[in-house]
Amino acid sequence: MFSGLGSALHARRRAALLLAVLAAVLAAFFGGTVDSKLTNGLSDYDDPGGANVTARRIIQQATGVDAQQGYAVLVRTDAALDPKAPPPAPVSAAVALLRGRPETEQVVDYATNPALISRDGHSTVVLGTVAPMREKDTVDAEKALQQAIADNPDLKGRAWLGGSTPGHVQVASVSNEDLAKAESLALPFILILLVLVFRGVVAALVPLVGAIVTLLLTLAGLRVATEFMDVSTGALNLAFALGLGLAVDFGLLIVSRYREELAVHGPGRQAVARTVATAGRTVFFSSLTVAAALAAITVFPHPYLRSMGLAGVITVVSAALFALLGLPALLALLGRRVNSLAPRRWQRDSTAREEAGDRWHRIASGVMRRPVVVAVAATAVLLLVAAPVAGLKFTGADPSTLPASTSAGKVSRALTSDFDKPPAAPLQIVLDTPGGTELAAYAQRIGRVPGVESVGTPFRLDARHWEVDAVLRGAPLGTTAKDAAAKVQDVPAPVPARYTGVSADFLAQKASIAAKVPLAAGVLALITLVLLFAFSGSVILPFKALLMNTLSTGAALGFLVWVFQDGNLGFTAQNGIEATTPVLVFALAFGLSTDYNVFLLGRIKEGRGAGLDDREAVAEGLARTGPIVTSAAALFCLAVGALALSRLVFVQELGLGTAFAVLVDATVVRALLVPSLMALLGSVNWWAPGPLRRLHTRLRLDRMEPPETEPATSPAEETQTRGPAVSTT
Repeated sequence: MFSGLGSALHARRRAALLLAVLAAVLAAFFGGTVDSKLTNGLSDYDDPGGANVTARRIIQQATGVDAQQGYAVLVRTDAALDPKAPPPAPVSAAVALLRGRPETEQVVDYATNPALISRDGHSTVVLGTVAPMREKDTVDAEKALQQAIADNPDLKGRAWLGGSTPGHVQVASVSNEDLAKAESLALPFILILLVLVFRGVVAALVPLVGAIVTLLLTLAGLRVATEFMDVSTGALNLAFALGLGLAVDFGLLIVSRYREELAVHGPGRQAVARTVATAGRTVFFSSLTVAAALAAITVFPHPYLRSMGLAGVITVVSAALFALLGLPALLALLGRRVNSLAPRRWQRDSTAREEAGDRWHRIASGVMRRPVVVAVAATAVLLLVAAPVAGLKFTGADPSTLPASTSAGKVSRALTSDFDKPPAAPLQIVLDTPGGTELAAYAQRIGRVPGVESVGTPFRLDARHWEVDAVLRGAPLGTTAKDAAAKVQDVPAPVPARYTGVSADFLAQKASIAAKVPLAAGVLALITLVLLFAFSGSVILPFKALLMNTLSTGAALGFLVWVFQDGNLGFTAQNGIEATTPVLVFALAFGLSTDYNVFLLGRIKEGRGAGLDDREAVAEGLARTGPIVTSAAALFCLAVGALALSRLVFVQELGLGTAFAVLVDATVVRALLVPSLMALLGSVNWWAPGPLRRLHTRLRLDRMEPPETEPATSPAEETQTRGPAVSTT
């Protein structure tokens, strides 16, 4: 099948390229509007079927207020504020500004709540509750309020806009700005590394062309998805980093193999057919395994996680489509010109790749001479790095993670540092009862819970519901508040109760994620086992891959805890890791580990098919793929690791965690653990029960090699594709 595809793409290379260009242009026009269709609110992290969401909906219907939205205007004055005196002009202007907004339901200032005055008496915060707003309306409102503050002489330089609504708008803005900056910084380094790896400019540019097409197709795919579901703005971070990384990975594998075939068979159909039949087959199965890992995330009901899973799948499919359809056609058209624009010394030097391959061959041979020692040592290292996972704590997404350079970040920090009792959303308890006579005693019991600062009087929401509000001590996502919220939920209620508020919503999110982890892990394991069996024909190799992937992803999570939760490598210690990050890092790391495993297994299987014994096939496979996998891992680390330059902690966690997982997999796992375990098991690696082996053969999944002969290349074609030869690395 793959050989036939390569032959067909060579025969119709111009038509295939024309279709690829047309698809990219159409995708650019359609996907260019995706940014305006994305969502970015606290509801993205909710389980839509959760009791906390139901409680919030009941409150919203009864009061017209969206508890997840709101404004907070920080005002700084020259004179000390006095609750008994008339408010100064800046405070009055801030109150009037919020009251003038059509979505504002209620405005609270220090006249009714003296706790809204800072310790030094020169700052206050004016709060505004708002009605439910659409995503676009929140962006427009934030922009209008910022402009109004800048235009008002009483507020300019004295007032800063914060709160949930501006905070989440600014999270999206900062995320997009940082993404553009990070990728623009990473791209030149990626290009330089590609030139060094490919030893030529034209060959280096080919994967970047694939990256552009991949990203355009991904944006178009996400734009289609916005018509059917909410897609979080975080999906763009993943799409750009993963798209660039995978396009370079797949391009590196395809182009490197094509240049090998070009050197042996010359330009023409056979070189393209053999490339697609070998490297193309590997890319096909590799993309399926990565897509499967990311698809497993979609079992979580949270819009943010589903968006990330969907974005990952779309990105992988886009990268694979170009690698399997567009790239072979491009290489067929380039022929020997793929080696153009290479320095003369590089064109004459044919030893670099051989030396790199020999080095990896020696590493593999040395490892396999002492497989037990190496396997135990490598496993011990991975377990040691993973050890901090035992102390893993979780926290939620919050506008407080914004940098101080943003207005919402400045307001959040001021509320924490300058006010004795910063305003915080209370724990809201919605009780299903038409009467509230039995609720007074319940409220008193809640008031005795450690960490509860005060409890309000129960009040009626509607004919069927009452509400009790409890103010928790400390920051809503701090340990004290979260522990108190959990203990409040353990207090027996006289009637069915639901809990919402920042602390309760986080606890509900964490519980919902934990409940779906077994299903996601089961789906991921099952699909990985099936795909690796289809690729290798073995049932041992897939289970071994699951074990190694688990070790490498565990090491990545341990590294995250050590860096961000414990505060190492110059990062500020956090209350915990953002609750969705371990899920995303695990899925990404697992998929990419399988990806590189497929690269290596493909070459090992080719070696066995050529008559090499098991150990020599492993050594030869590592010699062939070692330089490629190392280069691919370095390039992928640059693409994904660039996210660590973000000013948002949860984006930093995603980028650095994934980059570390790739680094560990390409070094400790691929260079040490794989060859040692392959040597220990020997021919057992390739065992499968008879029925499964026959099924694998019947489905022709074991056929890898294309035809060995082809018609002679025509003089015209040879002239068209002739160019300088250059070695690959």
